[in-house]
Amino acid sequence: MHFSNEDIQNLPRIKRLNLINSVTGVKPANLIGTRCKENTNLAIISSVVHLSTNPPLLSFMLRPDHKVRRHTYENIKAEGFFTINSISDSFVEKAHYTSAKFDREVSEFQQCNLTEEYLSDFKAPFVKESALKLGMSYVESIFIDSSNTVMVVARIEQIYIAEQAINNDGLVDLEVLNAIGISGLNSYYKLKKLADYPYARVDDVPDFLSK
Repeated sequence: MHFSNEDIQNLPRIKRLNLINSVTGVKPANLIGTRCKENTNLAIISSVVHLSTNPPLLSFMLRPDHKVRRHTYENIKAEGFFTINSISDSFVEKAHYTSAKFDREVSEFQQCNLTEEYLSDFKAPFVKESALKLGMSYVESIFIDSSNTVMVVARIEQIYIAEQAINNDGLVDLEVLNAIGISGLNSYYKLKKLADYPYARVDDVPDFLSK
């Protein structure tokens, strides 16, 4: 099957949305926790990526919309802090429904039966059920005109992780965390580690790979 750009543009909206959102494969599934003066907010995000190790920066994408208020982005800009929480298979269905467009006065924590947790006096709520929790401080927003989206850049301030899920080299084992991934907007996958390989150097490439 082949899709040209013209074919893609002519697809029905939902089919086009599902196709383009899923061709990139499985992406990390996380919950973004924020708060405002009146309430707390929780939103599922599949676009968290690493930007820098020193300083420790991550980013994720949002699509601001004047017709639909983006409570997560508003809270981050107003408060300056938020959390990133991994999603495990034990509560993936609850996490999925945080994507519903609840009113400002409704907390997704309560509506989706997830538990707010405050650690080390951090100013934003963590998800208690999560096995990997990151406390983030807002750094900047980068607007991308071509897609009408914004990249939110933030610094890692706190990391909470199950001790057995991190090895002596600092590598996180997502399988131990029972972490899940997202393809498209609503398909979820379990993660299984296949192997660990050494840092790739030209002189160390095995001979059999070139035969």
